[in-house]
Amino acid sequence: MSYHQYLEQVIVIAKTAGDDIMEVYSTDFNVVKKDDNSPLTQADLAAHQVIVHALSKLTPDIAILSEESDSIGFETRSQWQQYWLIDPLDGTREFVKRNGEFTVNIAFIDQHQSVLGVVYAPVTGLLYYASRKHGAYKQSVESGTHNIHTRALNLNKPTVAGSRSHSNEKMQQFMHNLESAASVVPELISMGSSLKICLVAEGLADVYPRLGPTSEWDTAAAHCVLQEAGGDIVDLNNQTLLYNTKDSLLNPSFFAKGDTVHDWAIYL
Repeated sequence: MSYHQYLEQVIVIAKTAGDDIMEVYSTDFNVVKKDDNSPLTQADLAAHQVIVHALSKLTPDIAILSEESDSIGFETRSQWQQYWLIDPLDGTREFVKRNGEFTVNIAFIDQHQSVLGVVYAPVTGLLYYASRKHGAYKQSVESGTHNIHTRALNLNKPTVAGSRSHSNEKMQQFMHNLESAASVVPELISMGSSLKICLVAEGLADVYPRLGPTSEWDTAAAHCVLQEAGGDIVDLNNQTLLYNTKDSLLNPSFFAKGDTVHDWAIYL
């Protein structure tokens, strides 16, 4: 099956969801807390409905797993060879802060791997997209569409992408150890949502260490973009992150990295 054929339509779907998010963004929206204490807004739900409806029409026989779906047990999910994995609004905390650093994430998973990914930031109109063996692309209002690639690693001046809402002691220890090894203070770019993975994909950062919990829908779309740009997302044992392999939908701690050879776990 050629999932690449869906790419153009998925980009349109992501942008449509982005329009719905922006309608809520311009209002005095309510924020409620989910069971895990993470925020939920009307924008999350509006984008979820738009994407699920559109994907159901595009591929009626392919399952959809969304952050805002009712939970689907592994007994059911383990039967899926292919499915759509979406985060209708990645970076709800950034949305609530109104800093613009949130995205719509849509991925197609085939045999536990992300093989198509679209990441769209509605405030800036920034779009990253990729499909397996077709390269990774960035589209912006200012400079149109172009192919992106990770950069060669220079450990004499490393650049690290970090979370604006989630920093912890492990991350501080990582930065300290990297500084000691490189004999230079690493540049840190703080950014929300899966835009951090995209920074690595386009060669603006070398690594994004996530040393705490995320969910599979947080990483899947940008994972495909990063892989097609020459990088990867790996766990602390340097194994590529896979999707839908277990009951829990939480990712392990990981490194999104541009250079696939370097082992960033040595700085933990």
